[in-house]
Amino acid sequence: MGVAGRLVRDKGHPLLYEAFSSIVSRYPGVFLLVAGSGPWRRRYAELGPNVKVLGALEPLELSKFYNALDVFVNPTLRPQGLDLTLIEAMQSGKPVLTPNYPSIVGTVVVDEEFGYTFSPNVKSFVEALESAIRDGPNVLKRKGLACKKYVVSMFTATKMASAYERFFLCMKNTKYCQYPLPTDC
Repeated sequence: MGVAGRLVRDKGHPLLYEAFSSIVSRYPGVFLLVAGSGPWRRRYAELGPNVKVLGALEPLELSKFYNALDVFVNPTLRPQGLDLTLIEAMQSGKPVLTPNYPSIVGTVVVDEEFGYTFSPNVKSFVEALESAIRDGPNVLKRKGLACKKYVVSMFTATKMASAYERFFLCMKNTKYCQYPLPTDC
């Protein structure tokens, strides 16, 4: 499994650290790749050989990072807007494991088939991690394919630009707030 982003408290690294500490003691074959930089970098090194801290990655390296994972973990401690790391992981065909904030499950992880959600506490996080481990590679691969299919259908550059355009037009004229418009195909 892997996590990417700034390695700071509000991104959920204390939560991931504690949950993974519990998991690795019971599942010694589970590994965590950490992409990013920040204060939690040194703490992850304390978890031993099952954790590899890669540091900040360039876009090409980040693509390889996502492709190396079985599941992407987003342990954030605060609700997100449109979380790009989740979209990137899903675009790479990886299932996600993320808190069940409405801003996440209402926009990106809209189906259980896309991965696993948890309440932002250690117990719930550990249970979600264990579910992913128990499901194993075949289920994770199936969930990852569902993720990729969804992201490719919903988060293309054209669709995103259109959605933003509609949002700003709606602020000026409510006729653009109606869905679907005759021009939506």
